[in-house]
Amino acid sequence: MSFYQELPENILVTNIDQLLGWGRKHSLWYLMFGLACCSIELMHTGGPRADLERFGSAPRGTPRQSDLIIIAGTLTYKMASRLKLLYEQMAEPRYVISMGSCSNCGGLFDKAYSVVKGVDQIIPVDVYLPGCPPRPEALLESLIFLQKKIQNEKFLRK
Repeated sequence: MSFYQELPENILVTNIDQLLGWGRKHSLWYLMFGLACCSIELMHTGGPRADLERFGSAPRGTPRQSDLIIIAGTLTYKMASRLKLLYEQMAEPRYVISMGSCSNCGGLFDKAYSVVKGVDQIIPVDVYLPGCPPRPEALLESLIFLQKKIQNEKFLRK
């Protein structure tokens, strides 16, 4: 008779990495960093039709309570230092979703001298969400993708 056959049905056998990944997956508290028109779609995603909270995500007003930042819109060099400061104030592990063409690569404004040619030049990005502006359904899909990524990662990020 094996070890698992002797256990009662209400006992769960797992390791700490899977347990912590499951907890992180279902409790993503996000900091909204809306900069342009994509932020309207970001706000709409928190509304009753798309409802990010049913996936365990809740908006937070301070970076110290957040573990996910959603950057929506055109990032300028003037705002880049503030973004880096907010990112550094977030607790570990922290995740980033870059929402929209402007935050991914500069978008329509990539020729301007004041526009950052992608948020990844300032902070590391976990999920890129293309579109101008992306629909709330696309943001939900990127959140689910990030949750799967979190579930499969090890306890300490490399």
